[in-house]
Amino acid sequence: MYSRFQSALKYLHYYLTASNGKGHGIHSPFVYKFIKDVLNDSRHFKAYDIVEELRKRMLQDQGVIDVEDFGAGSAVSKTNLRSIASIAKNAAKPKKYGQLLFRIINYYKPQTILELGTSLGITTAYLASANSGAKVMTMEGSGTIANIAKENFKTLELKNTELIEGNFDQTLSSVISQLSSVDFAFIDGNHRREPTERYFKQLLPILQNDSILVFDDIHWSEEMEEAWKNIKEHPAVRCSIGLFFIGIVFLKEEFKEKQHFTIRF
Repeated sequence: MYSRFQSALKYLHYYLTASNGKGHGIHSPFVYKFIKDVLNDSRHFKAYDIVEELRKRMLQDQGVIDVEDFGAGSAVSKTNLRSIASIAKNAAKPKKYGQLLFRIINYYKPQTILELGTSLGITTAYLASANSGAKVMTMEGSGTIANIAKENFKTLELKNTELIEGNFDQTLSSVISQLSSVDFAFIDGNHRREPTERYFKQLLPILQNDSILVFDDIHWSEEMEEAWKNIKEHPAVRCSIGLFFIGIVFLKEEFKEKQHFTIRF
């Protein structure tokens, strides 16, 4: 992974070179609407308060658990013993991005949602509460973390979530075989190039024209930057939006030429 200094330099470059986030100069009507109606939607939804109250409780929980980690590891901890508070602080997506994911779901109304990397379920709660009619399948490698997430779903009365435990390398194929299509996928489970690209390719057969993919931490390391580059270049990807911490992919065949946008957020 990149050091904090390296990450800061990369973020500075992104901030100075990205489009301004207002849609000025964006010639794609689809992307302009995304910026106007989703990225810059300033409405406050009741679900925001509910999920952030859950985050607050998790941040205050000093209980220590043994975490089985199948990915690239933690950027802040070198041991598998971690407090729930530290996981909430360092593994869950920040409020800004959790609420953006909520708005994407709320706007495009995907019916089948897949999340690779449940963690404590904070981001899952945003996904599930954005469209109560959607089915949210979320996958978590660590059993101890998965148990906490399940309790959080019960507390929030999220009845449209199903949590699958286990290493994605063993569980993803089985999950995919149960689905006819995936409308939205959030890939946040393994910050390495090869698994990230493999998950993308495994999902391709059940994606359709309107499917949306979101990849987390695309600038987390050189490996993840390479994965993001390769995914953008895949023939199935027609449009991508980089927001530094996440990358969004659209497969719409209406885009006759590939379009990539880096937008300040």
